[in-house]
Amino acid sequence: MKKSSFILGFLFILAVTFVQCTNKGTIKIKSLKVEMQKNPMGVSNKTPRFSWQIITDQNNLEQTSYQVEIAKDEANLKQEKNLIWNSGKVKSNQSVWIDYKGEPLKQGTSYFWRVKICTNQGKTDWSDIGHWSMSIDDSEWKAKWIGENAMSNPKETDEGNTRLAARYLRKTFNAEKSIKRAMLYISGLGLYKAFLNGKSVSDDILSPTVSWYPVRVYYNTYEVTDLLETGKNTIGVELGNGRFFGLRPGKTLMFGLPRLLAQLEIEYTDGTMTKIISDKDWKITSEGPIISNNEYDGEEYDARKEITGWDTNSYNDSSWKIVDIMESPKGKLTSQPNPNIAIQDTITPIKVFPISGGKYIIDMGQNMVGWLKIKLNGEKNHPITIRFAESLKKDNTLYMDNLREAKVTDIYTPAKDGIFTWRPVFTYHGFRYAEVSGLNSQPELNNFTGEVFYDKMETTGQFESSNKMLNTIYKNAYWGIRGNYRGMPTDCPQRDERQGWLGDRATGSSGEAFIFDNNLLYKKWMQDIEDSQSPEGSISDVSPRYWTIWNDDVTWPSAYFLPIQMLYRQYGDILPIKKHYVSMKKYMEHIQKVSMKDYILEKDTYGDWCMPPESLNLIHSKDPARKTDGAILSTTTYYKLLNLMTEYAKISGNDQDTIEYINLAQKIKEAYNKKFFNADSAMYGNNTVTANILSLRLGLVPKGYEKKVFDNIIKKTETDFQGHVSTGVLGIQQLMRGLTQYGEVDEAYKIATNDTYPSWGYMVKNGATTIWELWNGNTADPAMNSRNHVMLLGDLIIWFYEDLAGIKCNIEGAGFKKIIMQPYFPKGLTHIKASYKSIYGLIKSEWTKADEEFTWNIAIPANTSAVVRLPSEIKNLNNSSIREVENYQEFDIGSGNYTIKGSF
Repeated sequence: MKKSSFILGFLFILAVTFVQCTNKGTIKIKSLKVEMQKNPMGVSNKTPRFSWQIITDQNNLEQTSYQVEIAKDEANLKQEKNLIWNSGKVKSNQSVWIDYKGEPLKQGTSYFWRVKICTNQGKTDWSDIGHWSMSIDDSEWKAKWIGENAMSNPKETDEGNTRLAARYLRKTFNAEKSIKRAMLYISGLGLYKAFLNGKSVSDDILSPTVSWYPVRVYYNTYEVTDLLETGKNTIGVELGNGRFFGLRPGKTLMFGLPRLLAQLEIEYTDGTMTKIISDKDWKITSEGPIISNNEYDGEEYDARKEITGWDTNSYNDSSWKIVDIMESPKGKLTSQPNPNIAIQDTITPIKVFPISGGKYIIDMGQNMVGWLKIKLNGEKNHPITIRFAESLKKDNTLYMDNLREAKVTDIYTPAKDGIFTWRPVFTYHGFRYAEVSGLNSQPELNNFTGEVFYDKMETTGQFESSNKMLNTIYKNAYWGIRGNYRGMPTDCPQRDERQGWLGDRATGSSGEAFIFDNNLLYKKWMQDIEDSQSPEGSISDVSPRYWTIWNDDVTWPSAYFLPIQMLYRQYGDILPIKKHYVSMKKYMEHIQKVSMKDYILEKDTYGDWCMPPESLNLIHSKDPARKTDGAILSTTTYYKLLNLMTEYAKISGNDQDTIEYINLAQKIKEAYNKKFFNADSAMYGNNTVTANILSLRLGLVPKGYEKKVFDNIIKKTETDFQGHVSTGVLGIQQLMRGLTQYGEVDEAYKIATNDTYPSWGYMVKNGATTIWELWNGNTADPAMNSRNHVMLLGDLIIWFYEDLAGIKCNIEGAGFKKIIMQPYFPKGLTHIKASYKSIYGLIKSEWTKADEEFTWNIAIPANTSAVVRLPSEIKNLNNSSIREVENYQEFDIGSGNYTIKGSF
């Protein structure tokens, strides 16, 4: 081991030993990905991009070259025959987002690939083989949209609380030869579940993902070779309503009756192919057991109407109807770029107890999103009803006032006496508690399983500390974030809303990206936002625009620009910037026309939404002193967006636009300070924390006034709010990092660990297991009082990782190619253990302060490097590699594992 010792001094001496582990070992390649997915199906990018990770126990390892080979089958690839691309040896340290540069790729074709690399410490063998398949374009689609073009069952309606039974479709066909490969391309609107010969095609649920259907409709791709047999086969599909047959009526909510598009392409070993397509030869019925399904209202299942074997060869469908050929949706048929939703966790109840009326309350112990799988003893013809809620009233009945018009009720009617097992198919609920009625005896805990689902993605972050409150807040954030991933980031999962509100996910998207690999979900949502943009350029505050809100404000639409920044910085992907640049520019120009006057952005709709009110019973404050001028909010945000657009213009090759952005930003800054800044008091507007922190963090404060403005933030926080948060959804996006940046990490820590109103800890102290919509969510008016919202997290999770754990991307190497390791040490916090699985590999930071001892363990993934920074108070370093930089000292490290030890 290589050691270097140096002395660090605060007001006293701190002796530190820097230990670098240099054990020799092997170098391997793993995690081969195409478009950041492992072995994806239906890739639509004509020049897909390849990524891999390097695993080694050697330090300071850097890739020096790579070679990629691709073929149409695995055998040819192994023999290096008939390659469609051999990159040759490319001198590069790039191991992510490698562009394909071979011959044109063919629609619907599968490809196999591998890579080997050279490094500064040796070379690798060929990696394991990865594969992917290409999507098909309009020219390859032969299938037709089919369905039942009528509401034929009792109580079905497209008005009020919309109600419609599931559709069941089937077709029997022959595969006459030996099968080499079979691919299913399928879209069911609003939702579908597909089967081949009685077996589910995948574990996906609530498929396909949501979209703005008039512009875009997504289809999924599955390889189904193993589900087919030579000879007779049957394909069956259940169709649910989803967001297509609207949750409620309205021209932006109701798009028509459910319909199916399916194309099964079977390749035989003799080189021929056949296509089984959705057409007039299919059969359909709506007389199945799912008699109603609605994401707001729940699902009703009548087991007496079950159709045993309906998706197998032996079933007689002579009583079924011939399908109707349905009108094609207006939107462009597009291969879905992100994975579907799947069950990714299960929990069991912690308590079951009776209440009046022969009902029972099931306490899951956790506010969750998904559904309840039940195994109960039923009585023939006697419905069992389950209702859901996030909390209970004082009498232990469900508190449903905050659900508004959502019925959130599942009903199962047994076909016979005895034990049955059931779960819904086309609905979901946000709940901690369930009320069960229709039973003859008290059920047991093991009769219920909470199946938790959200968009398929890896959990990439881990965080724990010596402070139990921080750990609980982090856990609540984890449950809240994943509970609001439903093909888009939603505001809430339980009431009659569940929409893609932009303002909820601006800066917060970057915090989420530490915990989850949300790359693909957010890229897809950026497309939803562009698809929902008005012809003039206005961005809908809800996207997809099921609620079309073109307010021409600035703060909520900023959640178009900021997640794109996150995708670049967190994942190193420049494609979203290039893809959406024209759309973003269009919005910026439109807002100048309709909202800017004398370089001030005047329009604002929501204010600093959900800032803590003076009364625990209010939703919004009525105190003018607490409210921030809307023009301050819009102008500071627009200034931020101009700076982002300057960066985006350079990245996307639109350098000619940068001067215009820079000049306009300067004029706005001058006008803003002239109108809102009081130089004598160093206050903005009426001196709210939000007005001052946004001006400071977003770069509008005149040079030399930064400390005075910051002092006002501290004084306001301590004097008027007794060291508590006073910001809403906008101010909270900058608060924690702003306090830390300007030297008050102790104040940030105090705010983070408070357990009195208003604070995240207050939520915890009052029983929260997710994050509330309101700081006073236990007492406020139920008209807007979700117990599962994440917008008030602001930059808290970013602060956990970047400032407490000290794991931060250096923008000079986007995607954590270059890393800054710089933790802060608030008084009272003695331990942090955190990790983040970046696109290059695992980054770790674990530090401990115990008595007079200090230890910090760091792990940096191969093919990356880091700058390690220590507080400026540390003096007398006797190591030549350490540099003095402003208020800190730093040194460089390569990849590997390191330990810093010291004694105070």
